[in-house]
Amino acid sequence: MNLIEVLILVTSFLVFLSLRVPIAYAIGLAALFTLLSAMPFLPSVTTLAQRMATSLDSFTLSAIPFFILAGQIMNRGGIAVRLINFAKAIVGPLPGGLAFVNIISCMLFGAISGSAVAAASAIGGFMNPMMEKDGYDKSFSAAVNITSATTGLIIPPSNVLIVYSLASGGVSIAALFIAGYVPGLLIGFALMVVALIYSIIKKYPTDKVVGFREFFRRFIAAFPSLMLLVVVIGGIVAGIFTATEASAIAVIYTLILGFAYKEISMKDISPILLETIKTSAIVLLLIATSIAMSWVMSYENIPQEISNTLLSISDNPIVILIIINLILLFVGVFMDMTPAVLIFTPIFLPIVTSLGMDPIHFGIVMIMNLCIGLCTPPVGSVLFVGCSVAGLKIQQVVKPLLPLFLVMIVVLLIITYFPELTLWLPRQFGLI
Repeated sequence: MNLIEVLILVTSFLVFLSLRVPIAYAIGLAALFTLLSAMPFLPSVTTLAQRMATSLDSFTLSAIPFFILAGQIMNRGGIAVRLINFAKAIVGPLPGGLAFVNIISCMLFGAISGSAVAAASAIGGFMNPMMEKDGYDKSFSAAVNITSATTGLIIPPSNVLIVYSLASGGVSIAALFIAGYVPGLLIGFALMVVALIYSIIKKYPTDKVVGFREFFRRFIAAFPSLMLLVVVIGGIVAGIFTATEASAIAVIYTLILGFAYKEISMKDISPILLETIKTSAIVLLLIATSIAMSWVMSYENIPQEISNTLLSISDNPIVILIIINLILLFVGVFMDMTPAVLIFTPIFLPIVTSLGMDPIHFGIVMIMNLCIGLCTPPVGSVLFVGCSVAGLKIQQVVKPLLPLFLVMIVVLLIITYFPELTLWLPRQFGLI
């Protein structure tokens, strides 16, 4: 490993980030400058362009724009209201019932849409005014919305798990999807515990118990939306279609649902497609530049050197996993999730597999780490969206966020050191 080239890579990347250069460009330029220190200009540019182009030549990646499109349709298709009403019928009468509704709605909508930002925006837009009207603190409502929105990236279908599959060299997407259920539900349950304690202390009001007839009516209204998870995940696990084909089916299903709910008309299709194209372009450019940087790092033997350094510190798996978790938590604060997964998976995956950790288990641990980063400044996209929807400054949300952060980290440690919580379900389905 040439230390000068490593220094160029790290320094140029940090300088570009400090200058507020978009992260995709920062990653690509840092990779280019590093190559320029090792080879002439034309071969450097040609090599980088080839790596970026070939990185997107993957049928699996087609699932990402389709799932993004499905999420955009859901965001406009009246699904959020029906999920909120159903969640209210289940947990509304409990202490802190509306906080529970916020968490469950974010889990359901995030899982169905595969987007934490969409969940924070759609559910927060409905729940924040509702909770404020019932006497909840605005900052607490926003904090609950922000943290629970990230569960949709762990509970499938999730674009980030598809990206991890690509970065890891082909870990089963179906196994990753199924493995995400228990960790995602554990995070949701932990957030509910904090919300319950907070609500009891603050003596927040509860909803009235819903009668059976009204409960059934709300369940029927939400049932078609909930069935999307069964159709997509069930089809993948049963081997009826691949994850990529499932993403296209999700688009058709949500489009039919949006028209059936009369929340979407033909005039809405154009802005939905335009927004999907914008988001997909950003994500795919991030993927291309991140994979190019990963190749440059491999060319410079950086992953091997980091692996040797970590293993020289200790050969105790507990110590190594603590160090990796701390690094990923730190990375999540400063880097968007997609490039972080693509850059750090090739670095850390060989280390943890040499310690006997299953790649599926590590994938879930990595995503959970980076999900916490989405709720922290300066790159916390979910934090910014949640605060914007609630009409609050970040400083106002920090205090109620802290106990929620703490339980998310506790769950992360539990998932890290008890692998069966992640791997049990995929084993039951014969996926590993």
